[in-house]
Amino acid sequence: MKFIADGMLGKLTRWLRMLGQDVMYSNQFDDAELLAMAEKEHRILLTRDSELYQRATAKGVGAFYVEGRTESEKLAELAERFDFPLTIDLERSRCPKCNAKIRLTPKETLADKVEKNTFIYYNEFWKCSKCGHIYWQGAHWEGIRATLEEAKKIKGSQLNFI
Repeated sequence: MKFIADGMLGKLTRWLRMLGQDVMYSNQFDDAELLAMAEKEHRILLTRDSELYQRATAKGVGAFYVEGRTESEKLAELAERFDFPLTIDLERSRCPKCNAKIRLTPKETLADKVEKNTFIYYNEFWKCSKCGHIYWQGAHWEGIRATLEEAKKIKGSQLNFI
């Protein structure tokens, strides 16, 4: 699935990329650019702007109006609508910053690229093939897992917030 997200959905964009979704995003795109890129690249426009959503659907551009208040609610409604798992598979994940694929990278090649304690305490690292950002499953993964578990519960409860 390929998406393009409006400027109000930067945080959601990062989540979707971690989940392996191809999401184009810039908070610099205006509505006309969003519509043109969605149409040209056959991307589904994700927006919280009801007027933009209506313009997209009137033009025949695939669009989805994101209603959820929390990231968990937003992820649940998108996973329900577009049928993707709420599980991070690092073989499919994309860089949350630039949308390129990330790749498992040998630890030894990163000794001078991560903090010393990070290098000592973690063994698996992923590197973005485009921007070079390095990722590992640090302490923040507890929060990531909790958000995804909450999204799964919401999805399982038939999205009662809508």
